[in-house]
Amino acid sequence: MENEKSTGELLQEKLLLNRKNMGMTNDDDAEQAAQAFCEPYKGFLDRCKTEREAVSEIVRMASDAGFREFSRHTAYRPGDRVYYNNRGKALILATIGTRPIVDGVRIMASHIDSPRLDLKPSPLYEEGQIALFKTHYYGGIKKYQWGAIPLALHGVIVKKDGETLTVAIGEGEGDPVFTVTDLLPHLAQEQMKRPLSQGLKGEELNVLVGCRPFKDDKASEKVKLNIIRLLNEKYGIVEADFLSAELSVVPVFKARDIGFDRSMIGAYGHDDRVCAYTSLMAALEVSAPSYTTVTVFADKEETGSDGNTGLHSHYLKFFIKDLASALGGFAGHEVLSNSTCLSADVNAAFDPTFGDTLEKRNCAYLNYGVVVTQYTGSGGKYSTSQASAEFMAQVRRTLDGAQVSWQTGELGKVDLGGGGTVAKFIAALDVDVVDVGVPVLSMHSPFEVVSKNDVYATYQAFKAYASEA
Repeated sequence: MENEKSTGELLQEKLLLNRKNMGMTNDDDAEQAAQAFCEPYKGFLDRCKTEREAVSEIVRMASDAGFREFSRHTAYRPGDRVYYNNRGKALILATIGTRPIVDGVRIMASHIDSPRLDLKPSPLYEEGQIALFKTHYYGGIKKYQWGAIPLALHGVIVKKDGETLTVAIGEGEGDPVFTVTDLLPHLAQEQMKRPLSQGLKGEELNVLVGCRPFKDDKASEKVKLNIIRLLNEKYGIVEADFLSAELSVVPVFKARDIGFDRSMIGAYGHDDRVCAYTSLMAALEVSAPSYTTVTVFADKEETGSDGNTGLHSHYLKFFIKDLASALGGFAGHEVLSNSTCLSADVNAAFDPTFGDTLEKRNCAYLNYGVVVTQYTGSGGKYSTSQASAEFMAQVRRTLDGAQVSWQTGELGKVDLGGGGTVAKFIAALDVDVVDVGVPVLSMHSPFEVVSKNDVYATYQAFKAYASEA
């Protein structure tokens, strides 16, 4: 009789919300499944440090899974798989469902850009007989975090004749790396009086690239000349070719297991490639859906989703319009109005070191599963898309029905936090949408942290959503 539950305990189980740490509820098989799922994810992170690299890798993986380039003039049948590549920087995958497309599509939309340092159009200069690159930071960063760490150079250079050169220096075992220098503490008395946000200023994020001069007494800027000579010998470029280049400086760090228990992954770019990868794997595995699945990998989210590869543009709307036409001549707006979307983006995980920034009853925790974020925004929900109660109920049914571990979360305290995702741009297409993703520690830093169990639960959530009849 001692083991019988009291009336109060029974009522608590029946009536109260009781989320549990997955480490307490997962059996050994579930823990091993999460570990196994995350091994190739770490490789994906290491190969995809820019949006261009992510698009190339996803196209490769999708092509291996039977996806073919979309043509608006082709008739498609259930089970057909297509992709639309937007300028090599954004991508859409679609698997044709058995239901008429006019019933709507299931959209999973992540972004594949991450905060970084971009080279300025005229980056190379010499001062004090040292050669450096000038940069303009991309997205929301803490500038001081980018000093005195190893950096790699990634991107493309398009020469005036149209030849495109792919650059990735710093990732190979024998490659040189680069760095942003910082001031030694012995001379930093004035620097350390600055506000933390100005510990390193934007114009101080200069990347060290060389110090060996070209041996010619008559030449000026000998170190700069030697650097451009080396680049000319390797890539055939001249300084003017930087004007038509997209070059970024990113952390060299490889994705690594974190903790004695190997329960977490530390890496650059979890935001938002963790949601890109989990939604991608769901899209590749769901081969015969009822609803047509549309999986979006967007660019420019970290800078507001503007530009023709960001979701503030119309390429998703145009793709749905063309797909609807190819599948029976339906109107694109009618399809969108009947569609739903999981905006696949991360949220902040509770960090006990900085626990006063989050409201503990309404924030996300590591190891509690995928985070459903009903609204983002800031300052009174400004600039947000808030999911309706009806759609929240639908998502609850889907996740609970598939026995997915999930939680809800806000991005910080009411008067402190806030942030944006692509949700509001998809909602503007008359689509029901909610943010769903992985909780992250040290978000927007060069080395972010996620829980493997949360990564796997997010994949399970996307798969359940894409599979639902």
